[in-house]
Amino acid sequence: MIYLESFRLATESDETDYILDVRKSYKLDMSCHDMNNSYPFKIFPFKYLSRLDFAPITLLYGGNGSGKSTLLNIIAQKLKLRRTSPYSRTPFFEDYLAYCRAELYREKEPPEGSCIITSDDVFDYMLSFRTLNAGVDRDREALIEEWRDLRRGGFQMRSLEDFEELQKRREAWSSTRSEYTARRLPKNLPGQSNGENAYGYFAEKIRGDALYLLDEPENSLSAERQTELATFIEDSARFYGCQFIISTHSPFLLAMKGARIYDLDEIPVTVKKWTELSNVRLYHAFFEAHRHEFNPENT
Repeated sequence: MIYLESFRLATESDETDYILDVRKSYKLDMSCHDMNNSYPFKIFPFKYLSRLDFAPITLLYGGNGSGKSTLLNIIAQKLKLRRTSPYSRTPFFEDYLAYCRAELYREKEPPEGSCIITSDDVFDYMLSFRTLNAGVDRDREALIEEWRDLRRGGFQMRSLEDFEELQKRREAWSSTRSEYTARRLPKNLPGQSNGENAYGYFAEKIRGDALYLLDEPENSLSAERQTELATFIEDSARFYGCQFIISTHSPFLLAMKGARIYDLDEIPVTVKKWTELSNVRLYHAFFEAHRHEFNPENT
């Protein structure tokens, strides 16, 4: 499914007119509006990029500083997609959005549930997961110490107010340490790795019939988990009415079937096959150079 058909960025002419208007309005007093830091202006005209056309899966490829995350943020803010983490912005960001145009399927708003998911969202999720488990572990240690104290002698019931204490002591004596603590604690969340937790986050957040912008989802994922995520995204686009726009440099995601790939490292920006991308070809050359080491006869 395609919800966002195309997106137009500010042209070089738009940016020039805007900068001249700002300078004129402020009478060259740019103390509050430093045009040297006019992000996100001055990025995409240099790459001769003014329009993107989208497929069910569209990938934005490029190194650090190529603008792929900036593109996602511009699209997300123009469409008012739900987001959790903050993003880099300047006083010029909203002005830039005014020059952008989104062409939506049948001119409808993106479906409910559409959102942008960043690596910060995944990191915060994993951090919360660790913190929750750490809290459970701290409580467990306190209960173990309580169990030991209750099993020590010296207690004598003197009134009815001591009856609850007596019951706790009798339970401590009749229970093992594990039994005593297990009855008083929630179970730890499954002891998964960071990669498993990160993959689970995407599986939980991505539902059917929506537009999803993913910013470098391969972060924190092993190679195996990246291949699983690629299959999950392919199936979600093919069978469950999802559209994806993803910034990535992972060869496992770049190889997804039918994906349209914009190479933001190229000037002008062009659509390429995944096998034509410089990062992928570097991997290919590396493994070709070591091909003989994969031959069992050479081990």
